[in-house]
Amino acid sequence: MRLTLWTSFWVFLADQLSKYVVVHGMDLFTLQRIVVWPGYLEFRMAWNRGVNFGLFSGLDMRWALIGIAFVVSGFVLWWVRKEGGSRWMDLSAGLLVGGALGNVIDRVLYGAVADFLNMSCCGIENPYAFNIADIAIFVGALGLVVFGGGSDKAKPAKG
Repeated sequence: MRLTLWTSFWVFLADQLSKYVVVHGMDLFTLQRIVVWPGYLEFRMAWNRGVNFGLFSGLDMRWALIGIAFVVSGFVLWWVRKEGGSRWMDLSAGLLVGGALGNVIDRVLYGAVADFLNMSCCGIENPYAFNIADIAIFVGALGLVVFGGGSDKAKPAKG
């Protein structure tokens, strides 16, 4: 459980620090677009009021999404503690929880999640932006699917 909490802390800190540096320090808020690696990486300001890819952004879901993030984070922490899973499961849970809480802070402070990373390749322009918290949530959820559930305690003894 200690690994889960430390991972959550560092993901949360990296997410909030990156948002502060890019959005405020580099003034992406005003500039709206900074090309970092032409054709591949740019910082593009996007305020996501909805869920993934801005779905339902026309609805006022701010507090519902904050509540969902807390419920999911609480469930994941409870599940990891109950399962006593592997280090990979603990790490995955920390990624998911840290990312979720990073986006919660954005919703509380700004009313929306600050997305700024935009990656494209091979002449195909990606219209979507994301942030470190989004990456952590995705990787953490994937890790929980791969490494979660079915602890050794639940398996019947051989022989």
